[in-house]
Amino acid sequence: MSQASPNKVRLAIVGCGNMGSSHVENITKNIETATIAAVCDTNPEKLQQAVEKSNGSAKPFSNHHDLLKSDACEAVIVATPHYGHTTIGIDAFKAGKHVLVEKPISVHKADCERLIAAHTDKKLVFAAMFNQRTDPHYKTLKKMLDAGELGELVRVSWIITNWFRTQNYYDGGGWRATWAGEGGGVLSNQCPHQLDLMQWLFGMPTKVMAFCGLGIRHNIEVEDQVTAYLEYANGATGTFITSTGEAPGTNRLEVVGEMGKVVIERGKFTFTRNEMSAIEFLKTSDKAFASPKTEVVDIPIDGNGGQHREVLANYVDAIRNGTPLIAPAAEGIHSVELGNAMVYSSMTGKPVVMPLDAAAYEKKLKELIANSTFVKKAAPVAAGVTDLSGSF
Repeated sequence: MSQASPNKVRLAIVGCGNMGSSHVENITKNIETATIAAVCDTNPEKLQQAVEKSNGSAKPFSNHHDLLKSDACEAVIVATPHYGHTTIGIDAFKAGKHVLVEKPISVHKADCERLIAAHTDKKLVFAAMFNQRTDPHYKTLKKMLDAGELGELVRVSWIITNWFRTQNYYDGGGWRATWAGEGGGVLSNQCPHQLDLMQWLFGMPTKVMAFCGLGIRHNIEVEDQVTAYLEYANGATGTFITSTGEAPGTNRLEVVGEMGKVVIERGKFTFTRNEMSAIEFLKTSDKAFASPKTEVVDIPIDGNGGQHREVLANYVDAIRNGTPLIAPAAEGIHSVELGNAMVYSSMTGKPVVMPLDAAAYEKKLKELIANSTFVKKAAPVAAGVTDLSGSF
């Protein structure tokens, strides 16, 4: 980590679309220990809007190379379309800048490896925008799992289908929902949050089998619905179901361990605790249809945590004071690998034994790009950035 700085951290936002613009506003209004010193975008209108959102503090740049050659900033936040996360992140490290990269940290595992390998100067902070790690529901679950309160993991099931998106959303950006522009669909854009939490909470599976529907609900060429089956080293199983075309959607995480079951849904956290281990009970009970006695505990949890604002503040604190990161970017490779494995399994019709072969997936992705015949509908001219209030 870097040495503590008594001054405000001079941040640059690279990519001033929806998320980049949101970060400019969030930092300007809420983080007193940082200033938006520069903004960078190839779109002059978005660039000017970002300067205005910074209250005029930001120096504009039309390309990141000029920005990184300057002394305008000491740290960058990369909020470009996904492929740029890798290339711009690497360039920023070469320029001696701290880096926070939006999710996913890269499009595919091989690019994750390249980006992580470029982080050779460990004095430079390298963070990722996994804001769902600030949610007290998942923080509470992680503490329980780490403390062994659920015992051995038996099953995990996550239905996350409330990432509903309209066709207008996909038409609103030329890069969106294409293999060449985004590198994937719901697994690359919306679900990196849940994929990150899956590996953060439960570790990586040993095998993945998935069925991905390409453009099932939308006029896109990438996946907009996914059903995946996971296996873990101890014999536990998991399912992961997601879609951007289902309404009303569901967000239900169900975790079963030998000592009980946790359900997180609609802001409620319910722990049904077994009096004794179910694994031990089934081996030792002298009754054919008995089951362990249980106690239902509703754990009160308030709110959803600091989200983007908390991660941004943590990034600044890490630069100034060496504060441990909420989401070290190197951990971002795991969520990318999970999503890649699901797509690769669906494409090949076979289970993927983990770890995923990064080179094989990169080759498959290049084939998808080369063989694509999809013609993107012309994006409408937007008057400004999109309101994100319905996104999270």
